[in-house]
Amino acid sequence: MLIEGTVLPDSVELAESAASRVAAYVHIPFCRQICSYCDFAVVAGTDLADRYVAAVCAEIEAAEPFPGRLSAVAFGGGTPTALGWRELERVLGAIEARFGFEADVEMSLEANPEDVTPAGVRNLRAAGFRRISLGVQSFDDAVLTALGRTHSADLARQAVATARGVFDSVSVDLIFGTPGETLESWRSSVSIALETGIDHLSTYSLTVERGTPLSRAVAAGAPEPDSDLQADEWLLATELAAEGGMIRYETSNHARPGHAVVYNLVTWGQGEYVAFGNAAHQHRDGVRSWNVRRVDRYLERIERGEGAESGREQLDRWESEVERVMLGLRRAAGVILGSAGERLLASERGGAALEAGILGVAGDRLMINRPLLGDEVSRALLALAPADC
Repeated sequence: MLIEGTVLPDSVELAESAASRVAAYVHIPFCRQICSYCDFAVVAGTDLADRYVAAVCAEIEAAEPFPGRLSAVAFGGGTPTALGWRELERVLGAIEARFGFEADVEMSLEANPEDVTPAGVRNLRAAGFRRISLGVQSFDDAVLTALGRTHSADLARQAVATARGVFDSVSVDLIFGTPGETLESWRSSVSIALETGIDHLSTYSLTVERGTPLSRAVAAGAPEPDSDLQADEWLLATELAAEGGMIRYETSNHARPGHAVVYNLVTWGQGEYVAFGNAAHQHRDGVRSWNVRRVDRYLERIERGEGAESGREQLDRWESEVERVMLGLRRAAGVILGSAGERLLASERGGAALEAGILGVAGDRLMINRPLLGDEVSRALLALAPADC
């Protein structure tokens, strides 16, 4: 099913093929409750679900098809499984009717462990979904409580086992750096995730986003994530994943051969993708655009027969070249140097990063050897003066 077959997740071949593929994203904003650290465009409850599904299908039907068929479809949120499987199947059907699917299309959705039931996952698989990403976040009950999650570690284990019996590929998301979490607790969570036999692991640092309940708590004196501990946790997760047979193919993502996420590879490869729903972002014909963020305004505009687009930007050749390198450097395979990569290495900051071993060059490719310092490299790229490409 997966387009790369036996090609390793961090291979140059896989990374470079993604730019020629096209994909679609659907944003489902509904959640049972909103986590304290979340700054996504989400709402609690599903009161607007029927209207939302109808609006998304209308937006899909009005979209311009690609010349080729879709290689990947990703449902994110929010919590896509807050909707029933029939509603999700309806949206998938609208996408297929408008764009068409490659025979081995990756159809993926995100889910919370508490939404995973034997009957539910069988229905989702029958609807067409072949890959599921579970937002476990931790296998430590104390950490889950601190994050405000409603599932337990035991329930998360059960959810993974249930999903593995149905889907072609199962991924687990973990968050590191929760105040009160120890390095040993983190080690245990990663180890348990790997022992469940998952195919893909994503690890993300807890960040304090402005306007969230977490940010207000920190401002009032609550402890905030320890950046030094987070660095140690990232390194530990990378080591454990490798020992467990996974390959890190992007800063935060590890996969077994045959299980790299196609949709993500398309976005990191500066490929083209359409996106539907409130706050959804897309990239087509060199234009990045995004929909209105609020669900009610999204519904109003679609129901009036208007487009949902809130803004757009047309990248010039230099901006596009810088973006190509920034996105590509997230991948373990790196990126073809090009004019932005060459100018980066010729700059004072880029040259220092190369000398320090932060950046590396192999043939015509540039890569980051120390991904934890990727933000420094991005700032150096953005500081370059515009140039003709």
